[in-house]
Amino acid sequence: MPAYKSGKKTAEYSLDFKRKAVEWSFQSHRTVKSVAEALDIHPFMLSKWRRAYLDGVFGMPKVPPKSQNKPKPQDGISTLKQRIAELEEENDILKKWPRFQAEQRRKPSDS
Repeated sequence: MPAYKSGKKTAEYSLDFKRKAVEWSFQSHRTVKSVAEALDIHPFMLSKWRRAYLDGVFGMPKVPPKSQNKPKPQDGISTLKQRIAELEEENDILKKWPRFQAEQRRKPSDS
């Protein structure tokens, strides 16, 4: 790992966090920018993760996530169930966000 002279530390994200962020960004009703803003990361970083995901770096096959290849559900109930699952997953991540920020604030700074 290179030695950094500026003293700035970059955030390290778990592989699971990256994978979920990428999968959200591949959903047809979302944009890279909106997902990045929601997760408070730079859109360029999310784009890098998307490229890595497609190259198989995250331990996944070299294909886009299933959500992009799925045919549109015929009935509204399955669409609503899918949307509920997405919202519950987003809600779980947002519940964890304050704890993550608190941990980041507790870490001693290099200054």
